[in-house]
Amino acid sequence: MATDLTHHIQATPLVDTHEHLRKEPDWLENGPDILQDLFGNYVPADLQTAGASPEAMKRLMDASDADIAGRFGGIQEAWKATQFTGYGEAVGLIGKHVYGLDELTGEGLASAQAKIKELRRPGERYRLLHDVANLDHVQTDDFCWPCLPDSSGLDFFLYDLSWAGFCNGQIDGKQIHAETGIEVIDLATLKQGMAAIFAKYAPCAIAVKSQHAYSRTLNWIERSNGEASAALDAVLKKPAEEISVETHLCLGDWCWARGLELSIEHNLPFKIHTGYYAGNNRMPVSRIPAGNMCDLFARYLDAKFVLMHIAYPYNDELVALAKHYRNIWVDLCWAWSIDPYSSRDFLRRFIHAVPINKIFAFGGDTGWPTSSMAYAIQARNEIRRALEAEVADGYMTEKDAMWIATRIMRDNQFDCFDVEGTRTSIRQAA
Repeated sequence: MATDLTHHIQATPLVDTHEHLRKEPDWLENGPDILQDLFGNYVPADLQTAGASPEAMKRLMDASDADIAGRFGGIQEAWKATQFTGYGEAVGLIGKHVYGLDELTGEGLASAQAKIKELRRPGERYRLLHDVANLDHVQTDDFCWPCLPDSSGLDFFLYDLSWAGFCNGQIDGKQIHAETGIEVIDLATLKQGMAAIFAKYAPCAIAVKSQHAYSRTLNWIERSNGEASAALDAVLKKPAEEISVETHLCLGDWCWARGLELSIEHNLPFKIHTGYYAGNNRMPVSRIPAGNMCDLFARYLDAKFVLMHIAYPYNDELVALAKHYRNIWVDLCWAWSIDPYSSRDFLRRFIHAVPINKIFAFGGDTGWPTSSMAYAIQARNEIRRALEAEVADGYMTEKDAMWIATRIMRDNQFDCFDVEGTRTSIRQAA
């Protein structure tokens, strides 16, 4: 029988702090067929680990091939092995809640193909996320500086200002000039260009975001203006293949720090990818622990660091960091689908070590609304299991658990992010 806690978790609007959602025109004009929809998220990585061939994966995602059953058949054995992973569970949730399929079979998938055409209509993307997934709003990183009003949901679709290129020490002088009118010729003009980007786009941004851990270490070193100036001179004048890794790291560290200073000035939390990589066969684990950034945390105590994905598999280290540093917030975005069991355990450990106002419960980290909806269902289920276990073990009452659910699902996010201020700025800009 459903408990009051279950009802509360289902009824509470969930703040989605991290997506890479494709915009409304892309959903309408270039959206997926049923197989692209079901498998166009993170599950291909598990399918490949399970042994699906590159040829079978390529055919699976080829919408020009009308043989739905044949395309699925090529990965069916790998799917059987994958269905109980977090990624696989999410695919099953899409199948059940979007297509009415309790089991994925070639015949069933072919019969359900027509459903995706009904969903790829104006307003359905918003309905899936707002009404079905019961999301308060979505914060999307679409890998760029502009954070423009989204007419498909002005108060609902909010955007991050991307800082990954700068953190990687990659300076696109032409793009900076096009956006700001400032020509980058030295460190002073680069700093002016950065400030101009923030002045232009920060008012409508909900946060700053960087996923530079995919291409460099999270270890940060404070760099002098002299060191950064020499690195910038090399980046501006030398061919890309002649620029050393250390040069990019030096300039990236300097730019990262300037971005943090601007985020403090504009009251924007700074989101950082920590931990696990998407994909297969390239994850240098020494890069990804959040502990690499301790010097940065100590240097910028007035910043709001949002550390994403529970730094998986360095979960316990992240609990310790969040307990120690006042400027750290932890985000369970993507973590529920990477490893639901460890994420549930992480939440319980966090509750007993860190003040509960320092954690966010959900972000789907995906592109299609159907996947985001499924990941939200998955997150609610796991939050319920974690809090039910807390109650059953006598750590708290059901009333306490309901209060914690509200904090981690919604209230903490509204305390950290200026949601209403951002919405006001977006309405004015629109």
